[in-house]
Amino acid sequence: QVQLVESGGGLVQPGGSLRLSCAASGFTFSTNAMNWYRQAPGKERELVASITSTGGITNYAYSVKGRFTISRDNSKKMVYLQMNTLKPEDTAKYYCFVPRIRSWGQGTQVTVSS
Repeated sequence: QVQLVESGGGLVQPGGSLRLSCAASGFTFSTNAMNWYRQAPGKERELVASITSTGGITNYAYSVKGRFTISRDNSKKMVYLQMNTLKPEDTAKYYCFVPRIRSWGQGTQVTVSS
């Protein structure tokens, strides 16, 4: 059974940082690319960042490029999203996603507000 469990969300002031984590189980993590998505209230879910199975290639949405960093630890079956210089418009629920399996986690809420 595929499981993705996100954590690390919370309330942070503009300009602050958060690190999201996603713990994966139930599939061969090391052979799967991983994505982070986010969804703000009233908006469609959008792709934030992606990483290949080895971690060698990463891609980012234009809106987060230079501020967010996706990484993974295949030995721990974890994928991370380091978010720096957070802005109010980054407020959303963040989800990890396995594109090959099309499986979602439950999400973790990030709120950027003073």
